[in-house]
Amino acid sequence: MPPTESTTAPGAGASADVPPEAVAPLMRGLTVLRRLTDADGTLSLSDLERGTGLARSTVDRVTGTLARMGYVRLDGRDVLLAPRLMELGNAYLASLRLPGLLGGPADALADALDESVSLAVADGDGIRFVHQATRRRAMSLSFRIGDLLPAERTAPGALFAAGWTEAEWERWRARRAADPHSSGFPAVPPGAGPDGEEFAARAARAGECGWALDDQLIEPGLIALAIPVRDQAGAVACVASVVSHTSRHTADSLREAMLPRLREAVEGWEETLRRTPPAHQPAEAPPTAGLAAWTHASKQELGRGFVESLARGLTVLTAFGEDRAALPLTAVAEATGLARATARRALITLEHLGYVRTEGRLFRLTPRVLALGFPHLSRLPLPQIAAPHLAELSRRVHDSASLAVLAGADVRYTARVATRRIMSVHITVGTRFPAHATSLGRVMLAGLPPKERAEWLAGVEPRALTPHTVTGRVELADILERVRKQGFALVDEELEQGLRSIAVPVRDRAGVAVAAVNVAMHSSRRSIEECVAEVLPELRTAVARIEEDLRTAGRFARVPEV
Repeated sequence: MPPTESTTAPGAGASADVPPEAVAPLMRGLTVLRRLTDADGTLSLSDLERGTGLARSTVDRVTGTLARMGYVRLDGRDVLLAPRLMELGNAYLASLRLPGLLGGPADALADALDESVSLAVADGDGIRFVHQATRRRAMSLSFRIGDLLPAERTAPGALFAAGWTEAEWERWRARRAADPHSSGFPAVPPGAGPDGEEFAARAARAGECGWALDDQLIEPGLIALAIPVRDQAGAVACVASVVSHTSRHTADSLREAMLPRLREAVEGWEETLRRTPPAHQPAEAPPTAGLAAWTHASKQELGRGFVESLARGLTVLTAFGEDRAALPLTAVAEATGLARATARRALITLEHLGYVRTEGRLFRLTPRVLALGFPHLSRLPLPQIAAPHLAELSRRVHDSASLAVLAGADVRYTARVATRRIMSVHITVGTRFPAHATSLGRVMLAGLPPKERAEWLAGVEPRALTPHTVTGRVELADILERVRKQGFALVDEELEQGLRSIAVPVRDRAGVAVAAVNVAMHSSRRSIEECVAEVLPELRTAVARIEEDLRTAGRFARVPEV
């Protein structure tokens, strides 16, 4: 870790400058989350014990509390970050407003340039990405939202350093002396980077000309051009970068080809920022429903295994968001339902660790909140998001559960949990079946707009797979309309004799059916009526949980379908 980022747990060599009001369990919980983030989302309990210096009993209590909050998932002796944790980073990104305002235009610029485009903000003596529009190639950008990079090895870093004070330069020099090869920045390969004089000269040039180049400072082959995006007051709100590879450009050719177009785009973005009204700061933020009752019930159920002060402290971060970028203590307490003294101690702890900063009587989140799992989780594909919910669904109904997406005339299975039976449904991930004959295909087709649905039916030749397969286009159209109204599809022996399945769609934040989940079984297992009465409620519950995770994960990041 960079020295500017505290990851030390109380009881494990904590520094003497910890405020006396700091909440030790909250500090320990944040340490665990940071270790999991640095390990790309998964560690065993034993590795967490060794990596944090905490007692095993403390690790168990912390991870148990985080699991109760939905922020991690316990799988045997392993601890895995869970998508719900992204609500903390989402709170920062919403309060920042820039991803919401400039994310779409950045995506459009990446399409127009056919190169990757990034938005970054300053975080101490590093830069942290808040948006990524990545082009998919064999040689493609692998940085993620929330990744922290050393300023001296990036184009945005030179632009931010151009405005550093002497105290900030001193902090940078101290960090470089302690970590000359950037080993505390897991997102970049170790490397020395430029020395102090070289970086200072590059920052000065960037300040004078208004742009900066990264010519393979991060790793061989990677080049980037960056210019600042200024807010209404003329301050640097973020830095936009076009990122390419030496197989496509040299640093000079990237500048010649992209600088005029990047400047033109940024001028438009700055006009957007100028025209955007200042964020309205409400008199009070909406309260987090039932936090006190939930923590009390959790404590009653789990006893010492649940750490109330950790749960309450992390909830403080969710008080912030769009139109709630800067809040006084009273508003934070009202938003979380916490006592004012409890909220104050949490804020003091979060400020000490760098997740919150103060502006007079107001508190703001810092980019460091993204260090709590966001980089790993922002690239989590839908099958991985769905997997634990499919496993729980299969366990509850004692039959196989699958996730699939629509692929032309077919459905393609992307995740699956099978049951062990003498007679069971054997399907592997990647298998494709004709959509018209599957419950998965029908719920996704039913979710298409009427015109697209009609075009799909007109463009396929439905074929009979069993004597029961519906192949008539008119009859299929009627079935799909009925499926649309009832919200589920049940297919009985149309794909294979003896096979019965029931499916519901998985919808994204916009309400679009991006996938479907089904439960499949031999027809002797349950009647049609029993499928609807017994399986459908469990299926809907599982899908609701997948959709909740998908909404959280997809608020500021693209969730890959596979």
